Amino acid sequence: MYEVIGTRASRAFRVLWMLEEIGQDYKHLPAAPRSPEALAANPLGKVPALRAGDTCLTDSTAIMTYLGDVHSALTYPAGTIDRARQDALTHQILDDIDGVLWAAARHSFVLPEEHRVPAIKEPMKWEYARNLAHLSDALQGPFLMGEKMTIPDILLTHCLRWAEGAKFPEPDQKLKDYKAMMEARPALQRTVALP
Repeated sequence: MYEVIGTRASRAFRVLWMLEEIGQDYKHLPAAPRSPEALAANPLGKVPALRAGDTCLTDSTAIMTYLGDVHSALTYPAGTIDRARQDALTHQILDDIDGVLWAAARHSFVLPEEHRVPAIKEPMKWEYARNLAHLSDALQGPFLMGEKMTIPDILLTHCLRWAEGAKFPEPDQKLKDYKAMMEARPALQRTVALP
């Protein structure tokens, strides 16, 4: 059985949601970043971490890629053109959406106050809106890659939820509808209900 270390309010949400989607049993340890439990799983104290047997994996995307490959779920097989397209979308979301949100968060509450540049949030909002428009144009069907839900869908939906809470620009109607469809998924609802 897997053990997920990290609060639901962190990127651990992505891993928890994926485990719910693929129907794998897990234990959840809702540890905060830099808590003793987080430090025991990752010397940097970052969450999430995933214990799989005697191994502890870190980084939400690495964990989801591992789970997808091991369980042949929410992913295309390695070495295929579809997997390369999926990986490209994954990196686009991480670079253009997640990275922008994280930069704004660091300068809002993560960094020590003397190192924050609060004014950075406004250009980050502009960049987010511009980058999100490119992803909207790429949306191929009900999911980012067409008819099949993949790891990038979890990443983008998590980022859309994060952006909403951070008061970033709203997505266009196409992505609003996409977000509503994703949030209605029973696995996401079970994840939201976790402590």
